[in-house]
Amino acid sequence: MREKCGVFAAVAENAPRKAYYALIALQHRGQESAGISVWKHRIKTIAGRGLVLEVFRNGEVAKLKSGMAIAHVRYSTSGSLTETQPLEASCCERRIAIAHNGTLTNFLPLRRHYERLGVKFRHSVDSELLGISFLWHLKETGDEFEAMKALFGEVKGAYSVAFLFDGKILVARDPVGFRPLSYGSRNGHYFASEDSALRLFVDDVRNVKPGEVFLLSEDEIESRVVATGEHRGCVFEYIYFARPDSTIDGVNVYTARVRMGEELARESPANGDVVIAVPDSGRASALGFSRVSGIPYSEGLIKNRYIGRTFIIPGQFYRELKVKLKLSPVREVIEGKSVVLVDDSIVRGTTMKRIVAMLRRAGARKVHVRIASPPIRYPCYMGVDIPTRHELIAAFGSVGKVEKAIGADSLAYLSVDGLKKAVGRRDLCLACLTGEYPEWAFRF
Repeated sequence: MREKCGVFAAVAENAPRKAYYALIALQHRGQESAGISVWKHRIKTIAGRGLVLEVFRNGEVAKLKSGMAIAHVRYSTSGSLTETQPLEASCCERRIAIAHNGTLTNFLPLRRHYERLGVKFRHSVDSELLGISFLWHLKETGDEFEAMKALFGEVKGAYSVAFLFDGKILVARDPVGFRPLSYGSRNGHYFASEDSALRLFVDDVRNVKPGEVFLLSEDEIESRVVATGEHRGCVFEYIYFARPDSTIDGVNVYTARVRMGEELARESPANGDVVIAVPDSGRASALGFSRVSGIPYSEGLIKNRYIGRTFIIPGQFYRELKVKLKLSPVREVIEGKSVVLVDDSIVRGTTMKRIVAMLRRAGARKVHVRIASPPIRYPCYMGVDIPTRHELIAAFGSVGKVEKAIGADSLAYLSVDGLKKAVGRRDLCLACLTGEYPEWAFRF
């Protein structure tokens, strides 16, 4: 499972270079492409497919001289894999660069609407629609905040977005606040999908409010909340996507993950000799499980960090080899033990099945699997790449059926109530777990 993207914007001295470093800090949110757009009398964009260090390996950042930049790392959930961001669009005799994190649920009908009005789209991704909608309403209203208010009224779904146009940057978070977005200032103004990327430059950071719009030039900054909705932040930011050192809407991600493990141990104890994690995503929850259960925690699986994302061998052989290359068991920790294996989630179940088999080959006497989130049973339409429902192992089967499929001696998930308690927020989007989709995102 993957999250769509990471967004950054800055009005500051050496803004392109700061964007480069921020994208490195946001690399976990997207590995398919990276890009930076700057304003220097016009928009100039450098973007390409690959990791940040691959796209900007020949000194391209030094060529971008500007005090204004927006930037993006992408994992695609819609559109062509060759599309990179920030992407540029034109409408109403204006040009705009767009960096977007999320997915628009009414993209197709709204695109057809603008096509009937004579707008020509250049890209396949839904992000272009945000720029078109903004420029269209800006022409009608003559005011950026009024244009965004109109955009919020017609564009549904998830979007934290940065626009670059006419020597200005506009940054906004949708009225429901599905995707995270943070702001900080010190010798400049900075925005990023996670505050951990902002702390490279500033200490005092706050969340952009749902429906809040910032408009910046090199001399001024103004912000307004122009639309309100029922806040529904994505729960999987806490379970998996965000960096552990990030704080989203007032809740530290690492702390939340530890508490998930603690709640899991209270709800579903296991008779084990050692607690181990699937690295890196299950580590904090495994520590919480160990703390409450009293079962000692050890590093029983070691992750190889140096395989590289371009290692591709097709077919079943690759899938088996990939797990062996990524994870290696520590036999001395596992052999003869009843192991409690903690991870953040199970999606298709194929990887977990191979890890359980690996632990048995390393001599584990029993393998009890504990998952620090509820079963994923439904697809996401707000910017998370979840497989179709028939691919989700928990969608139609019982916990016992999943337990048998992965070869575990026992399996238990954290309950929805336990998850809410651990995160400490009731205003979460849990649609992929419960099938209850936020109404605002689909009210066309």
